[in-house]
Amino acid sequence: MSTLNTTRTTRVAAGAIAALLLLSGCSSKAKNDDEGDKKGAAGEVKTGEGISGKTISLGALTDMTGVYATLGKSVTQAQQLYVKQLNADGGVCGYKVELTVRDHGYDPQKAVSAYTELAPKVLGFAQFIGSPFVAAAKPRIDGQDKGLVLPQAWSSALLGSPYIRVIGSTYDIETINAVDFLMKEKGLKKGDKLGHVYFEGDYGESALAGSKHIAKEAGLTVVEQKIKPTDNDMTAQVAALKKAGVKAVVLSAGPRQAASLVGVAAAGGFNVPIIGNNSAFAPQLLATQAGPALAKNYWVASPSLPIGADTPGAKKLVADYQKAYPKDSLDNGVVAGWTAAAAFGEALKKACASKDLTREGVDKALLTIDALDTGFGIPQNFTDPKAPSSKESVILQPDKSATGGMKVVQQPSASTVAEAYTPAP
Repeated sequence: MSTLNTTRTTRVAAGAIAALLLLSGCSSKAKNDDEGDKKGAAGEVKTGEGISGKTISLGALTDMTGVYATLGKSVTQAQQLYVKQLNADGGVCGYKVELTVRDHGYDPQKAVSAYTELAPKVLGFAQFIGSPFVAAAKPRIDGQDKGLVLPQAWSSALLGSPYIRVIGSTYDIETINAVDFLMKEKGLKKGDKLGHVYFEGDYGESALAGSKHIAKEAGLTVVEQKIKPTDNDMTAQVAALKKAGVKAVVLSAGPRQAASLVGVAAAGGFNVPIIGNNSAFAPQLLATQAGPALAKNYWVASPSLPIGADTPGAKKLVADYQKAYPKDSLDNGVVAGWTAAAAFGEALKKACASKDLTREGVDKALLTIDALDTGFGIPQNFTDPKAPSSKESVILQPDKSATGGMKVVQQPSASTVAEAYTPAP
């Protein structure tokens, strides 16, 4: 299928999902409007949807069984740990916080169904995995629900919404920083060809916008390879990139695709550096046949320091997480989940101080947070809905001797090209 036809198909599918969301949400709107704002028992705090009795309900739309199953589990468990600790400290304004989890398995229909079910019942969402699904829900989130959503999704298409707030650099900015690293540290230079393997849809196309932008600035040529989330064998993509003579590769896909791409490249003697976006790795890959190749010739751009970072906040989270989930491994999904839950928690606390725990009050509270630091190296600024909360990236490399399977090879920074770049929503 041509790029044009595939893009059209993706847009039609996203439009269909959005239409379904809008239709399925009609019945719940009247109920929410009828409820109106309420006075809570704790200090005459204004409340609304998602607060009942002594409980604040938050939603989590995750992937426990699909392409991001390992990361989805870590994100969710980290958020459950945050909520448990928040409640142990007294909760928010006398309310206990409850996290309601639904697994969509990275399936668009399940994501629609889960969002439709939970939207009338929760104050907002501390988790929503999948850029295409969040983008499809955006018209309803912005139009009728107006509940804060902190997704584990970094598409630039999500910028500009007053309710969907991207935590960390968007995929286009992250990719710019990744390619800058390849040029400064891995020999990529003006006149070279840069391969880019990417998922169809919002995630991949946002990342592709970044690689094309820095390619234009730096005199590179991008060789594209579009794939689907269900494509797990990267043999054809490696063959095409090798034939094209690319000198480095960006991967905007999932962990399974990373293992295949890097493993197939190594087996075929295609020895070029490969760097992935933040969701394109899981430490469990180091135990597979691709493990040695990943440790040797793969890097990851991340919106934060890894779970094994040498900071007090990271060390405390590692200890707490291992105590709560002793049988589960550590990965950067723990960091993503914890950071989003902490951001939502801080917004709740500030809304409590303003005596307004309505959806509007919580959203306004988030706008006052300009330097949230959860211990992972990059303060997050939420004051501008049109911008990501940071333009910095950390460059990581797989290392099975490191806690969480990743070591830092470049500290948090934003390239000159990234600093001057404005994402297009």
